[in-house]
Amino acid sequence: MAQVVASRSIQSTPLCPTSGSARDRTQNLLKPPSFASKVFPLGENNNKRSKLRLRSLQISARKSAPSEVIPMSPEDDPKIEEHLQHLRGVQPFGENSVGMWSKPTFRRKTKIVCTIGPSTNTREMIWKLAEAGMNVARLNMSHGDHASHQKVIDLVKEYNASHEDNVIAIMLDTKGPEVRSGDLPQPITLMPGQEFTFTIQRGVGTADCVSVNYDDFVNDVEMGDMLLVDGGMMSMVVKSKTEDSVKCEVVDGGELKSRRHLNVRGKSATLPSITEKDWDDIKFGVDNKVDFYAVSFVKDAEVVHELKNYLKSCGADIHVIVKIESADSIPNLHSIITASDGAMVARGDLGAELPIEEVPLLQEEIINLCRSMGKAVIVATNMLESMIVHPTPTRAEVSDIAIAVREGSDGIMLSGETAHGKFPLKAVQVMHTVALRTEATIPGGKMPPNIGQVLKNHMSEMFAYHATMMSNTLGTSTVVFTRTGFMAVLLSHYRPSGTIFAFTDEKRVQQRLALYQGVCPIYMEFCDDSEATFRRALDLLLKQAMVKEGEEVALVQSGRQPIWRFQSTHNIQVRKV
Repeated sequence: MAQVVASRSIQSTPLCPTSGSARDRTQNLLKPPSFASKVFPLGENNNKRSKLRLRSLQISARKSAPSEVIPMSPEDDPKIEEHLQHLRGVQPFGENSVGMWSKPTFRRKTKIVCTIGPSTNTREMIWKLAEAGMNVARLNMSHGDHASHQKVIDLVKEYNASHEDNVIAIMLDTKGPEVRSGDLPQPITLMPGQEFTFTIQRGVGTADCVSVNYDDFVNDVEMGDMLLVDGGMMSMVVKSKTEDSVKCEVVDGGELKSRRHLNVRGKSATLPSITEKDWDDIKFGVDNKVDFYAVSFVKDAEVVHELKNYLKSCGADIHVIVKIESADSIPNLHSIITASDGAMVARGDLGAELPIEEVPLLQEEIINLCRSMGKAVIVATNMLESMIVHPTPTRAEVSDIAIAVREGSDGIMLSGETAHGKFPLKAVQVMHTVALRTEATIPGGKMPPNIGQVLKNHMSEMFAYHATMMSNTLGTSTVVFTRTGFMAVLLSHYRPSGTIFAFTDEKRVQQRLALYQGVCPIYMEFCDDSEATFRRALDLLLKQAMVKEGEEVALVQSGRQPIWRFQSTHNIQVRKV
């Protein structure tokens, strides 16, 4: 039988999940952008350990100070630090003492995924991206070769090994069955009303005809289909076709360059989701022990099962993120996400294959579905597209980031902005600042209405739910010890208002947890004495200024793998640092 051990007298009155709002936490609003964590060796002297003691429940609500608007333009860099120093000094509560209702140090919860490319594939830039706020490094296998990606993997691993206060996860993004035009000797300017032909014959590149890299292209399109080029930058309507070519009329013209992506509105190519090149790249990821695969153009759950079976046969502990970017994937959303470990809303191809007005609605639906099923979710494509060439974002892009954060995305992603853009560091800084400012206005404990019913397959899920309720009501952070990451992920999807400090003695688990919203993964060796480990963990948090002396934390002992407890015993405690 499960037992609840609470270090405070908890009344039977239901706990209110919205009491501990993140709205109040403007103190330390822009601390260093990435979560801090540190290795804490077993042999360190613990003579100055924090004192943990029980206390009775006393409620004394305090009013928060009004929040301030953070400067948004990267051109304000010289002035920002001075302003942030002022923000860090803001006392958000009416009294100096800490305790009931006082909020933990506020850190950015939404994670930032950065695509590494020619602009950022050096040691110096990866270090700077990590300092600016990167949590996950993405390798886009559509570009570069294994040698260039190997260099990036080695640099990220070097960073992780040399920095005890931060960790970066590695995501390998497969190319998938992309349909692209062939090479051209020089760009072609297409005008509305002009006729243009695509052929499956190789090596054709003239002013009115170009090759396509997909042999079934002629069979997949029909007369009247709308063909989108380069994500919709140009469009053509299919007028006729022969055995080896498709004749089109240009609707929206533009400059056609080599190897542009082709989509047919409302249709997906009949290519397999995982191509031969993808399997080669996946093996490359297994050999390098990456943390995540982002699988392109997933149409059904069978693709995910096939990949997971392969990873199991290799003994590879790599999680699978499905990219929702195909028209064929929408009817199968539930089964695809159920089979996976998470999803990416890849809005570029999704908006090319479906009407663009459907994309915002699908984004919200996918985020809600992932959250209700306890899966990670990333919003990607065009988030700061203008910053590829400009030092400041458009206001619409800022709003786009804020919407993804408010909808509850675990991660927000930069593609060309950091891969080949002129201002990669400024793009990360803007994304960090907008996410942090938006999170400061989100009421804590806001959960999808059905999440409590969906996540009920294990006793730990019930405890994660009630630990979140307790944490939100008491205004505390949450401390969890995990060897698989399971409990930390559960807590993340319940979205407690405070930070989730996830202690693990597995480096791979620490890296993987870098993607999940609100989780601060910390590597620490565990010992056989649970109380000694708890004290060392709280000492570490205090030493790193992640919590304040006198602050309370909710400590959760639950999960699939028992640590210092019996299989049938689950604990929630509240402890004072």
